[in-house]
Amino acid sequence: MNRFTAFLISFLTAGAAFAQAYPTRPVRVVVPWPPGQATDIAARVVAQKLQESLGQPFVIDNKPGAGGSIGTDIVAKSAGDGYTLLAASSGPVSIMPNLQKTPYDPLKDLTPVGLMCVNAYALVTRPDFPAANAKEFVALLRANPDKFTFSSSGTGATAHLVAELFNSMAGIKARHVPYKGSAPALTDIMNGQIDYTLETIASVASQVRAGRLKMLGVSFARGSAAFPDAPPLATAAELPGYDIGAWIGYAAAPGTPRDVVARLSAEVQKAIQAPDVRERFTTLGLEPRAMSPEEMGVFLKNEQARYADIIKSANIKIE
Repeated sequence: MNRFTAFLISFLTAGAAFAQAYPTRPVRVVVPWPPGQATDIAARVVAQKLQESLGQPFVIDNKPGAGGSIGTDIVAKSAGDGYTLLAASSGPVSIMPNLQKTPYDPLKDLTPVGLMCVNAYALVTRPDFPAANAKEFVALLRANPDKFTFSSSGTGATAHLVAELFNSMAGIKARHVPYKGSAPALTDIMNGQIDYTLETIASVASQVRAGRLKMLGVSFARGSAAFPDAPPLATAAELPGYDIGAWIGYAAAPGTPRDVVARLSAEVQKAIQAPDVRERFTTLGLEPRAMSPEEMGVFLKNEQARYADIIKSANIKIE
């Protein structure tokens, strides 16, 4: 055996031993959003399972600001040792780099660990809106270009882009009214000041069940487990190929050892299969979705390209 072969065997053995021992101290999970937001809740639920299975605390560290880019950049610039993780999501990872310059490149500066869940969006309007279903809704808006308005939680937000894709595929021309958050955007629909929006099922569920909003369909082509009776817009609005939503997952700092990433990924995928986690996700309108690090890497690349196309087609700019 020559010295190089001996070194290589020693290196691989040491790496495997490191992964097997990992973690030997608390792991920091940076959430780039305030407490109580969907990404924060999902990260906490899974972090608790990781703590139980791996025997070390997984400590949530909320670092909100700048649309999630502050917390994301913290992880992108952290040591790649597996002790700093990111609760990653659509906005700061798939969308923001297409809208403005960010201090990180998510495809280069983050190491995918695995997806946790996805979140469908729902097309909602006020209960007395003159359309009984999605097909009638599309026909009415097509016949009246620029007459109707739609709200979103902000220009360039995931909800805005999900709605722009719907409008484009449906041949609808409507006026966008951005708000600072989904709550006021939904309030003005219920008050009759805005005509419709596409927002997360989690944010509209209680108002739909209370009869204050009318749901016409959901953005996933397969439907949503949170609202199984709601039809997919792909079929209800006759929009083949309309299939979009938000995602939440775990990522690590660049350079994190592959064995550590693989172990984390396996534990994340095990956690989201736990009955109590699935139940918790469903109550939030979230759907567990397992992906390996390699699958997540391809997924992130495709998502960034997809949102780039939507932004370009709709000529969306951040002032």
